[in-house]
Amino acid sequence: MKAAQIHEVLNHFNVTPSKSMGQNFLTDENIARWIVNQLDIQPEDCVVEVGPGTGALTEHMAPLCRKLILVEFDARLAAYQRERWADSPHVEVHHADGATWDPRCLFAEQPVKFMGNLPYSAGGAILANFLTAPCACQRAVVMLQKEFIDRILAQPGDEAYGLLSLRIQMDWVPKALKTVPPEAFSPRPKIDSTVMLLTPRNPVELPPYDHRLMDELMRRCFAQRRKQMHKQLPATPPWAEVAAKVGISPTARPEELGLAQWVALTNAYDPHPLATVAQKDDELFDVVDEQDCVLRQATRREVHEQDLLHRAVHILVFNKNHDCLLQKRSHLKDRHPGVWDSSAAGHLDAGEDYETAAHRELQEELGITNARLVHVGNLPPSPQTGYEHVCIYAAMQDGRVTFPAAEIEGVLPFPARLIDRWLERRPQDFATSFALCWQNVRTMLGSGV
Repeated sequence: MKAAQIHEVLNHFNVTPSKSMGQNFLTDENIARWIVNQLDIQPEDCVVEVGPGTGALTEHMAPLCRKLILVEFDARLAAYQRERWADSPHVEVHHADGATWDPRCLFAEQPVKFMGNLPYSAGGAILANFLTAPCACQRAVVMLQKEFIDRILAQPGDEAYGLLSLRIQMDWVPKALKTVPPEAFSPRPKIDSTVMLLTPRNPVELPPYDHRLMDELMRRCFAQRRKQMHKQLPATPPWAEVAAKVGISPTARPEELGLAQWVALTNAYDPHPLATVAQKDDELFDVVDEQDCVLRQATRREVHEQDLLHRAVHILVFNKNHDCLLQKRSHLKDRHPGVWDSSAAGHLDAGEDYETAAHRELQEELGITNARLVHVGNLPPSPQTGYEHVCIYAAMQDGRVTFPAAEIEGVLPFPARLIDRWLERRPQDFATSFALCWQNVRTMLGSGV
């Protein structure tokens, strides 16, 4: 859109650009087209744009993608976007704050790409809302004030290096693409802007770690960044031990540690007994027959390599909103790595009964103890269940859950109807046995949920 068209829209909808909302509208069509090209939009993509404003970027994206979701904070500009795209059913417009809009629906829309010409004041919160792992977005292009992007790109030792740098770099590889001068906007800002590309960090680059624990440790330390960091860290294990293990000075300050060192530090303080163990190949399972009668015992490796019949439990945990907690499996798992699965699931140890195993898995995988289990149903062994006799349970739980980083990448609650839609559209996102388990539990929930 040219400057004259933008001013016409603003005048028609009685919009005076707000400095507090960071409303500087891009008026250079060539730059707008170039920015959209960096997102590499494919026909099957769903694109979510936060802060579309008058639509300088939107105009170029809408013809390229399967679905376009616009999230606009300004009610008047949201009304304009609804009017503009009234005859385009593939465009959704939401009048909402991009920092609080619920992005969970995007999982059912994958592949998803993120675009945003974001205000400095809310840029960090918006990025955290959409791009904190586990998230649905696979690529992002954002434009922010140059100073803000410099903080994201900063490395240890840089003055700008800090909590924002690490929070983005944990999951994404940031790259500055272009500096956009003030004259490309109306009204003109006082400083340059930068266009940045974010691509997902390869999970094998770093050992598994608890993202939430790392964020907590970073927040503690960067709250007093000029002080020696050991003063802000837990008392155990001993700091001298941790510093030697991580390979840092005992007098280190938080801005001196790189991403890999922060991960090592997090693992040193992670109390979970399974924090670094995805599975043990020498675990003993009962090998059973079609009637679930025990024949003998075999190791996990033998059972899986030979497709021997064995036993497992799946537990679907619901919160007070009736959302179901799903776990994203670690990429280190020997079966179904990196996909979504039941809240907790696992094999029965040799000699163990189903309910005992369910309680154990809940405690090991989610930190839940003393849950009341409801038996929902059973599945016979098949290729879809991994040749497992599966006993399915449901449980209720509110509050925070804890999980081992080596086994689980993340846990999120999802509404039942969203899971239905997600499963129907993208069954490949789930462990094969989950769909069968969900059918059993869905019947118990009823159609009203």
